[in-house]
Amino acid sequence: MPKVLRITTVPISLKVLLQGQFRFMQQNGWEVLTVSAEGTEVQEIKEKEAVKHISIPLTRQISPLTDLVALWKLIRIINTFKPDIVHSHTPKAGLIGMLAAWLCRVPNRLHTVAGLPLMEYSGLKRLLLNSAEKLTYRFATKVYPNSFQLFEFIKNNLYQNSQKFRVIGKGSSNGIDIEYFTPNKYIEDKANDIRFSFNIPPNAFVFLFIGRLVKDKGIIELVQAFDEVIKANDAYLLLVGPFESDLDPLPQDILDKITNHPKIKLSGFQKDVRPFLMASNAFVFPSYREGFPNVVLQAACMEVPVIATNINGCNEIIEHERSGLLVKPKDSKELKVAMLRMIQNEVDRECFRTAAATYVRMNFSRTHFWTLLLAEYKSLVK
Repeated sequence: MPKVLRITTVPISLKVLLQGQFRFMQQNGWEVLTVSAEGTEVQEIKEKEAVKHISIPLTRQISPLTDLVALWKLIRIINTFKPDIVHSHTPKAGLIGMLAAWLCRVPNRLHTVAGLPLMEYSGLKRLLLNSAEKLTYRFATKVYPNSFQLFEFIKNNLYQNSQKFRVIGKGSSNGIDIEYFTPNKYIEDKANDIRFSFNIPPNAFVFLFIGRLVKDKGIIELVQAFDEVIKANDAYLLLVGPFESDLDPLPQDILDKITNHPKIKLSGFQKDVRPFLMASNAFVFPSYREGFPNVVLQAACMEVPVIATNINGCNEIIEHERSGLLVKPKDSKELKVAMLRMIQNEVDRECFRTAAATYVRMNFSRTHFWTLLLAEYKSLVK
């Protein structure tokens, strides 16, 4: 039985971003071992995916001593497990995972790139992150950007040996569960409960954001644009996701506005986002950088019209003026115009949601992506 070791920096990436992959691989004759930092999600991963899991001290911050300990522990794991493939995700796990696999002479060292934090940095930190990313690609035998434009960015800015690189299917790291993200009566009832619990009137227009509430997700511009939109419209902004004050904090004035504004509603992290999508009239995703955002796929599949920034990943899901609206990143004025258009033009909303749902359901089924990934593994391990 061939073996594959899958590694991410934090366990929530295994649980959410790669959900279902490991069980599928095991059902198709592969032994899977997952590795990440310790976290509350580990037990659920082991139970739902039916995999063995080992925790090592990985952290998203730059921490040389901790990283050396993680590298040493991962080398021991690889030498014991003897995988045919080591497949890493996320920047830190990629660097540690590919280096350890290279040192242990694992024949197939695969790394998936799902967004690059370095895009939002400059100076010394950008130089350091560039170097770490280049090392990851050097130690890997195959690299899988999860969007075509991310592939172009890497080729033009980081690593020109494009023979190592390949986008699987039309992009994404896992696809989405098409049946799960299909509207139904149960989700509709839950959506009505959400509106009621937040005191949102039935006829009010609701904009929804799902993701981390941090600067590089465009929260500053979203709050600024929304503040202008409601001057002449009965609209609400529903924010679903956690704050991350340790890595990318929002300015205090934006935090104050979010927490005190009567028409901005906070729900925190939600395990099931479908009722929130169905409770909204438009999904807004003003992120500065992405790989291939699952949440945009989910919104489109749930037939919610989408406004997103014109960045890689987003513009490979949404076609401007056909299946949604794309705006410049970091531009609150352009975002405001798009939000006003969504409120005022019901015909556009109907066209956008229908076109986007059709495209996503045809091209980004989770089982389709898993089948393509399994074929990739089989082609590498004869």
